[in-house]
Amino acid sequence: MKKRQMVLAVTAALGLVLVFTVLSLKLDHITVSGNNRYTDEELIGRLFEKPSDRNTIYCYIKDRLKDHLSIPFVEDYSLVFKSLSELEIIVHEKSVVGYVSYMSSYMYFDKDGIIVESANKEIDGIPRVVGLNYGQIVLHQPLPVEDEGIFKDILNLTQVLSLHDLDVDRIQFGARGETTLYMDDLEVFLGNNENIDGKILRLSNMFPQLDGLSGTLYLDTYDPANSSMAYTFKRKS
Repeated sequence: MKKRQMVLAVTAALGLVLVFTVLSLKLDHITVSGNNRYTDEELIGRLFEKPSDRNTIYCYIKDRLKDHLSIPFVEDYSLVFKSLSELEIIVHEKSVVGYVSYMSSYMYFDKDGIIVESANKEIDGIPRVVGLNYGQIVLHQPLPVEDEGIFKDILNLTQVLSLHDLDVDRIQFGARGETTLYMDDLEVFLGNNENIDGKILRLSNMFPQLDGLSGTLYLDTYDPANSSMAYTFKRKS
């Protein structure tokens, strides 16, 4: 009888030690990679709202059994456990190239013109696209425009702008397909979509002299065969 009581006592003690050990395991070091829309602190705050969320075992089981949280502009995320106290969050962001205004909301679309997110505020670093004719917009459906090829032009333009570290507030398309960029108080008239790479390269080279100015730069006359061509810049009065 005493032997049995001793076994039960040892088992209970080991159980308590195990429970204490499990409860004491904590993710003290959390890193984030792949994020551009949010700061590390914002993402960590969303995923670990309560102190108990940082418990290693609980976090592991929750990640395996429950659906991931829905975070705006994030397609999904992965939790990589480096050790019992170290975790890496790998963020897979949605691909967004621009947005349009629709019924007091901002509708963000990807390179294929699919509406991937709706927000009540403008997000820095994503250009607003105006001048497109579209009908009723539905989340996760294509933006209903007459010419779907416009998205290829938008993607190419935004990629080239990103390559040259040029931030654009707004991209405007005219009735004849001509494009104008708005960068603070600077307007850049590109004309049609021919030689976009060369036009943006020329803009990039000229930008240090244009930064902070108010007016319109006309690059619609760009000629790839004439590297010494001068371009018209009209200051706003």
